[in-house]
Amino acid sequence: MAKSKKKWSQDVAEHSNAMDLKEGVFKSDDPKKIARSIKRSAEESDRRKSSPFRAAMSMLTFYINRAGEQLSKKRRGTLEKAKDELRKDFGRQPRH
Repeated sequence: MAKSKKKWSQDVAEHSNAMDLKEGVFKSDDPKKIARSIKRSAEESDRRKSSPFRAAMSMLTFYINRAGEQLSKKRRGTLEKAKDELRKDFGRQPRH
């Protein structure tokens, strides 16, 4: 039997060279906690290829897109709020 092939997005999430995220960071119900954790990871990473803000926002957006329709409306809302918190944490204007 052939070995099952992983989706490229799963491989990227597991082996990304961008930054190391705290395990379970996306499972929190607190958008501020999610944003702080991602920001910390982005700032501490010496492997990212862009600014800490861009790396953090890209990782959050990647996770949301990868989860797609499997995210509940409430969960997606929490993660979208985390984007605004991330913008605030980096001194940028929230979109909403």
